[in-house]
Amino acid sequence: MEDIFVARLMSTTLHTVSVDTLVEDAAKLMMENGVGSVLIVDDGNQLLGILTTTDFVQIVAERQPKDQTPVSEYMTSDVVTTTAQVPIQDVADTMMQHGFHHVPVVDDDEGVIGIISTTDLASYLSTAEAPSPS
Repeated sequence: MEDIFVARLMSTTLHTVSVDTLVEDAAKLMMENGVGSVLIVDDGNQLLGILTTTDFVQIVAERQPKDQTPVSEYMTSDVVTTTAQVPIQDVADTMMQHGFHHVPVVDDDEGVIGIISTTDLASYLSTAEAPSPS
């Protein structure tokens, strides 16, 4: 598993919003696309934050009027990211250490280029060939 890199498993179909997007609209986007997160980006595709299903638990618990609350109120802005050439073992370790389910994949020139999730890792592991006995 050490020779498999993030680029091979990451999702490149990204669901992005701006910091002004209302949480209700972000939730609809997530539900319509069956995803557990949206990435908050600026006009240059630079990552500003992430909003996940876990964040919606806080939104509901605090009973904020969702139709008046922008995602910037709840997004994580100090996002831990990875690059496409990081071994998946490293990103899996990071996810376990921090309790993350999503890690955005960034490129210095292009901004955010993908996202890797626990679902991506589980999918890979469920289809990976078992090593041959020595």
